[in-house]
Amino acid sequence: MREVKDATREQQLLALARGGNTRALDDLLRSQYDRIFAVCRRITCSEADGADAAQEAMMSIVRHLDRYDGTAAFSTWVYRIATNAALDELRRRSRRPVPVDELHDVATVTHGDTASRVAQRLEVDAALARLPTDYRVAVTLRDLCDLDYAEIASVLNIPLGTVRSRIARARAALGPLLSPGGNFPDEVQRPISDEHRQTSS
Repeated sequence: MREVKDATREQQLLALARGGNTRALDDLLRSQYDRIFAVCRRITCSEADGADAAQEAMMSIVRHLDRYDGTAAFSTWVYRIATNAALDELRRRSRRPVPVDELHDVATVTHGDTASRVAQRLEVDAALARLPTDYRVAVTLRDLCDLDYAEIASVLNIPLGTVRSRIARARAALGPLLSPGGNFPDEVQRPISDEHRQTSS
C-alpha cells in the first residue's frame, strides 16, 4: 500500500513539475536523490565522485524533464540518467591522476548505522571496485536498484542476453570476495531481489 501511495505521489509531483511548479520539482528531486547517489557511488566506487555524478544527474533531470515521455517507468528513466552521469564521471576521472588514498573512500555513515552495516557496505564497495565497469553497473542496477533484466537492458541500451551474461559473471566474481550472506545494503529503500525469482524476459 505504501508503494502505491509513493508511486501516486511521484506521479503527482512529476505532473506538477513538468507544468512549471518549482516547489513540486524540488520535492521530486529530493525524493530521487538517495537512490541516485547510491547508484552513482556504487558505480564510481567513490563518495566524492558519486556525489559529483549525483549532482550532474540531478541537473540533467531538470534540463530534460520535458523529454520524459512515460514509455518507461520514471524510476527507470532516472536510473538511466544516474548511470550515464556516473559513467561520465568515471571517464573524467580516468583523465586525471587519482591519489591512492582516494581510490576507496569511507562509506557514508549516518545516524542509526550499525558497525556491521558499515562494515558490510565497505566490503561490498571493495568487492565492486574489483569488477570491470560493465559488470559493476549491471549488478548494481539488479541487486541494489532491484530492476528486472528488461529494465536494465533499457537503461543500458544493450540486449537482454548481454544483461544476463554481465550479471552472471559479476555475481560469479563477487562470490569469493564477499563473506557468507554478504549482499547490498538497502541504501535506496528498495527490496533486495530474490535470487531465484522469475525475471522479465
